[in-house]
Amino acid sequence: MLKKLLQKAPNLWVLLLALPLSANAADINGADTAWILTATALVLFMTIPGLALFYGGLVRSKNILSVLMQCFAITCAASIVWFVCGYSLAFTEGSAFLGGWSQMFLAGLTEDSVSGTIPESVFVMFQMTFAIITPALIVGAFAERMRFSTMLVFSILWLLVVYVPITHWVWGGGWLGQMGLLDFAGGTVVHITAGVAALVAALVMGKRKGFPEHAMPPHNLTMTVTGAGMLWVGWFGFNGGSALAANGDAGMAMLVTHISAAAGSLAWMGMEWVRHGKPSVLGIVTGMVAGLGTITPASGFVGPGGALVIGLSAGVICYVATQAIKQKFKIDDSLDVFPVHGVGGILGTLLAGVFASDQLGVFSGQGYNEGMAMASQLGVQATGVVATLVYTAVVTFILLKVLGALMGLRVDREQETVGLDLTLHDERGYDL
Repeated sequence: MLKKLLQKAPNLWVLLLALPLSANAADINGADTAWILTATALVLFMTIPGLALFYGGLVRSKNILSVLMQCFAITCAASIVWFVCGYSLAFTEGSAFLGGWSQMFLAGLTEDSVSGTIPESVFVMFQMTFAIITPALIVGAFAERMRFSTMLVFSILWLLVVYVPITHWVWGGGWLGQMGLLDFAGGTVVHITAGVAALVAALVMGKRKGFPEHAMPPHNLTMTVTGAGMLWVGWFGFNGGSALAANGDAGMAMLVTHISAAAGSLAWMGMEWVRHGKPSVLGIVTGMVAGLGTITPASGFVGPGGALVIGLSAGVICYVATQAIKQKFKIDDSLDVFPVHGVGGILGTLLAGVFASDQLGVFSGQGYNEGMAMASQLGVQATGVVATLVYTAVVTFILLKVLGALMGLRVDREQETVGLDLTLHDERGYDL
């Protein structure tokens, strides 16, 4: 009888092999796992090639390879740091400020290890992609003038002393998470940290040769738009994946992410159109990134109406911040990391405390934690913003000063004139 059954249903062996082999394996949800595997690939795709192409097109042609190299090298280095101790210090039990050392080198991680309803290996990898893209964002602040060796050491140390502790504060059981901070996918952890570090780096390193007297336009906007499109799609994994499940939270996060990106693009384009008489391609894609970064902390808590307001606010406020940084304060944050990501992260973290309310009619979100009112939630959000901003600024400043004394931060003026591609990597991005 069994022999006949197997002959008629050859796939039965596959079904039998798919049955849970242990109590831990039985806790794994296949749909959740499949979605977070997909989201993980999408977030990695945001850095290489997405961010690399987006940034690469914005610099001058003599520095294109240096930006691609920096993004690629950070991807590799951050991955190893996360494996060695980053994950353990961010997500294992420890103090309110830092996790423990129990999972150094991912000790104890097996195929049957579970985190929620997904394999812990998938959770480790998903969070690794966040640890990759955050220091890569900072590259835009010191593009075209930082030594490659110093950049690599800075990125590794910054990941350990800034990103990892703040990740623990917010998502790893630390003090901000215990307070009830609303940060669904990284307004504080990713965007404020990267944006503030970028501003500090731009101030410490100083301006590029010729800034602001000489125009330094992007050398390949086609490349930038290509990277921007990859970022937009990848961001669905960034925000939707942060639900850590294939459920309504993930679906709503994707929807509000898209609405905010579209609104941010149109708002930035409109601001440029009014001011300069013409809309620009650079403006519309930068507005998209502003809308995406600003909705990130709020994406799991707000509804479509709130997302529209957040996106429109991002397009206007981040545009104004960009003009102020470059034109009024003459700070050479080369690719506008702070006004887009830093200001967007601050704005989105604060607005999450507003539009998470379920008392705003069409602009309502999912509601606050039990016993929390808007005023108290805004207080928590402001605390998270200030703590993240101050800690990041102070530690980044110290780190840059120490590395400047030990290694030097900038290439020399001749190298900067020739370009980093030839002087640091002995290659050309274009050889036509």
